Amino acid sequence: MPNARHLLGRRFIRAVRLAVGAVLALVLALVLAPAIAQAREAAPTAADPALEARVLALADELRCVVCQNETLAASQADLARDLRAQIRLQLQQGRSHQEVRDFMVDRYGQFVLYRPPLQASTVVLWVGPFLLLGVALVWWIGNTRRRRRDAGGLSADEIRRVQALLDGEPTR
Repeated sequence: MPNARHLLGRRFIRAVRLAVGAVLALVLALVLAPAIAQAREAAPTAADPALEARVLALADELRCVVCQNETLAASQADLARDLRAQIRLQLQQGRSHQEVRDFMVDRYGQFVLYRPPLQASTVVLWVGPFLLLGVALVWWIGNTRRRRRDAGGLSADEIRRVQALLDGEPTR
């Protein structure tokens, strides 16, 4: 017959094991919580690889309106995923590449194009950097020439005075 001390020891060991298990579960949950929070649903892909290639090719030409410096194909923003799904849906409905592109431009403006066309409204965007480079180059050349001219030789009178000082003659 088991004595009371033996039963108490078994209960204690069982309680310690339960506590250790609970602590380990809590630590594991705390360690994995950030990874679980970062996990996202896999991006939906079309059953048709050719359609998916067309979607990505078109998404590569469009700018993510949230990120602004990434294409829709590269962006992981929620809106970018929605826009890729919209592109996929429109292509599945039989719209052409240009029709989907025009739809996005009508909805979001020329800004959505990652490589905007040369138009009157985008001329500054295309020509501006070269214009600024040209202005900086002209300023630099002018500044360099002015410095050379200002640091030029001495006048005849100044040369004569320097020579007199070197020869030890008194100056006027």
